[in-house]
Amino acid sequence: MRWSQTLIPTMKEIPADAEVPSHQLMLRAGMIRQLMAGAYTYLPLGLRALKKAEAIVREEMDAAGGIEIFMPALQPIDLFERTGRKTAFGNVLINFNVKRGDRQVHLALGPTHEEVVTDLVSKLISSYRQMPITLYQIQTKFRNEERPRFGILRTSEFLMKDAYSFHSSFESLNETYQKMYRAYCRVFSRCGLDYLPVEAESGPIGGDGSHEFMIPAANGEDQIVYCKQTGYAANCERAETGRKPPVIAASPDAKPIAKVHTPQAGSIEAVCKLLKCKPHKMVKTLIFVADGKPVAVLVRGDHEANEGKIRRALKATTLELADPDVILQVTGAPVGFAGPVGIKCPVIADHDVPLIVNAITGANEADQHYVNVNVATDYQLGTTHDLRNATGGDPSPRGEGTLELVHGIEVGHVFKLGTKYSASLDALFDDEKEFRQPIIMGCYGIGVNRILAGLAETKHDENGLIWPLAIAPYEVILSALDVTDANTLAASEALYADLKAAKVDVLLDDRDQRPGVKFKDADLIGIPLRVNVGGKGLKEGVVELKWRNEKDATKVPVADAARVIQEHLAARRIEEAARVPA
Repeated sequence: MRWSQTLIPTMKEIPADAEVPSHQLMLRAGMIRQLMAGAYTYLPLGLRALKKAEAIVREEMDAAGGIEIFMPALQPIDLFERTGRKTAFGNVLINFNVKRGDRQVHLALGPTHEEVVTDLVSKLISSYRQMPITLYQIQTKFRNEERPRFGILRTSEFLMKDAYSFHSSFESLNETYQKMYRAYCRVFSRCGLDYLPVEAESGPIGGDGSHEFMIPAANGEDQIVYCKQTGYAANCERAETGRKPPVIAASPDAKPIAKVHTPQAGSIEAVCKLLKCKPHKMVKTLIFVADGKPVAVLVRGDHEANEGKIRRALKATTLELADPDVILQVTGAPVGFAGPVGIKCPVIADHDVPLIVNAITGANEADQHYVNVNVATDYQLGTTHDLRNATGGDPSPRGEGTLELVHGIEVGHVFKLGTKYSASLDALFDDEKEFRQPIIMGCYGIGVNRILAGLAETKHDENGLIWPLAIAPYEVILSALDVTDANTLAASEALYADLKAAKVDVLLDDRDQRPGVKFKDADLIGIPLRVNVGGKGLKEGVVELKWRNEKDATKVPVADAARVIQEHLAARRIEEAARVPA
């Protein structure tokens, strides 16, 4: 392609409304333009990179046994009502009525396709002999983002690869889950991303199999914990900690318990302000209902309770925060004044709680708190559990190293659904004994746009983008330094023709611009290999080859240029392929 015949509207200045590097650079490089908040047009460079990412995703899904289909973006609202997700999605779900003849039809724009694919399979699959099967598509999704931001990182319309697997057993699901996990590692490695597979919370339905694929990035909206020493990574809600149950014994520094008046101080912040204490000196008492029975959960005042860990510690199927009536029943007090001393329900505690000497807790009485509360003296615990979100500084659960907080961009998610959707939508099959069973499902998503945004966010310097070869809009940019010079133009055209004949993905910068402008634009758009033709070099019979991520250029005889460029590209492809897991 010739620069003069395509559309690459580069920008010198940083757009005022672009907050993060990926947004700034993709705008400046002429890859995208905003239509409205959350909606972007992909210009030629952006679309070429997007299509290359899409092709890699498709190749790896096909290799992993996926079968590609294409499902409607328009979906009947009753599917979401049957699964309960109309309420769960809330305002995120874009839904509306359309008039068809004399009736109103209520539709939604698909935020994802669990309902549609499950409905499809319910009509087409009826026997265990037809499974396992994995169906996938690459399709536009729609979500009403309250705050679309960060360019194509958070939009209302985006390109997603979503796959769904269907099984007659959990053993079969586990096999496909591992195939998808490995395929995702290959996708992101081939795209040149630095990524972390992160353990994620999956909830009570579908087992404990769930992983997010995160790109560590300063501007990532998610927080994960990561141990460099052991490689352990998990989101804060799912991460285990390496803390051990402490010895539960009375402290020699324990002071006598005392009740203090704390009017209208029903929160950690309010109590700390009133009593001039720090949150880590408080014991927060939360009342949950687990499988229909109330239980008190104790965590340190500056920590966040983790419902997944609590549910697992209690071996409960259902868990929810208690309503005010239940709290009043077990504490004798309104919300905000619960504590372990004298409470009328079972109590479980996080590992850190017994270590708080002379703690402050609710007194199970309105507007009252206790000070100097100590385990084994004022309340009893048999053991402790890991019940809170992990934080930076916690020991790694793998026995060595320390967890640190890292911001990340989620680019993919693999998830064991179990029978949540098949049971709701009557997707049943006859097993080997001819009993009807709900189909067991898995789902696997990749944000294709986010591959580009993640690369732009993490692969750049002060001059612009630095694309990996596999995703770059073009592999080579051929800069004709003076198109008004006949020799320069002839040499550029000849080399351009040779590279095109060799199937090299090449962009010829044939604009009548100064060399400095061309160099800056080439760096800005991030094409991996720049070839300079003209000037003093051409008089000496050479052209210059410069990789975008390297400082120095290489001089090559004009006659050998096409061959050497192909050799350089082949070597770089081998180098990138070596980073892809088997």
